Amino acid sequence: MKKILVTGGAGYIGSHTVVELVAEGYEAIIVDDFSNSSAQVLARLKSIICREISFYQGSVSDKEFMNRVFEENHIDAVIHFAAYKAVGESVQEPLKYYENNVGGTIALLEVMKENKVDHIIFSSSATVYGMNNISPLTEDLSTSAINPYGYTKLMMEQILTDLALAHSDWSVTNLRYFNPIGAHESGLIGEAPNGIPNNLMPYITQVAVGKLQELSVFGNDYDTHDGTGVRDYIHVVDLAKGHVLALKHNLENKGVAVFNLGTGIGYSVLDMVKAFENVNGVKIPYAIKDRRPGDVATCYADASKANDILGWKAEKTLQDMMRDSWRWQSSNPNGYEG
Repeated sequence: MKKILVTGGAGYIGSHTVVELVAEGYEAIIVDDFSNSSAQVLARLKSIICREISFYQGSVSDKEFMNRVFEENHIDAVIHFAAYKAVGESVQEPLKYYENNVGGTIALLEVMKENKVDHIIFSSSATVYGMNNISPLTEDLSTSAINPYGYTKLMMEQILTDLALAHSDWSVTNLRYFNPIGAHESGLIGEAPNGIPNNLMPYITQVAVGKLQELSVFGNDYDTHDGTGVRDYIHVVDLAKGHVLALKHNLENKGVAVFNLGTGIGYSVLDMVKAFENVNGVKIPYAIKDRRPGDVATCYADASKANDILGWKAEKTLQDMMRDSWRWQSSNPNGYEG
């Protein structure tokens, strides 16, 4: 049984990926410092997969700690989720983001080299496509960034690519996510952002559960069918399954591979509001606000490369995403803290 180290494995996408790894016969080892997650996730993972998960609490930036993790486990590959992810915070505290996201990744790679582990799946983002590319977005398009968070993703992709070019025994997979939403069908794990959500779906569900008064819709004058921004929303379970297939490919191939993980379908903000209301029977009040700097009108994936090479395709419907998001939030109105 291959052992997979999952950094940030108690987080939203990491925890769902752990479930899918175990289902496919891998042993998952989680490293997390709970800076953007909860210890409650571990107990809930045990309830879902019916077994204990190996866990280490600490930061990937701590090389002494990470060396101990590698020395105590025969790790075959790493799936790297551990990073800060709030765009607004990255603008306000850029050094925090560069130190944690870029510095932490470099420290992790140095420990991997010391321990002769040369397979890594990296959690990247569609934000690396910047503002000037036209959807559907393909992996061969130019990349750019408009905020520190985006630059950290670009830098980490470049560092990993350079490493693999310098050392032919390395296998690097950069996965560019679009907009993960939804939750595990059990309702036990889901997205629990700190403070006011930065992303659309947890904002909608927190309005639905009464934690927030109304949804802020940033801009209704974009060149889209209803004037609101269009994005590619993917169920987090589909995304997690994409990591497992990417891992299989990574373990069998050297060099660098880049894949989009999205549905290839764009929905507007108001499409999402209406779909949530229709599926769950809950009204979502909203207010139109000014556009946010850096938001593009339309962003959705061409995910054909992942289908062709990995055999991966998103299977969950928009209705699945809405139902599972609401099941999670309505069962856990205060996230893991309630």
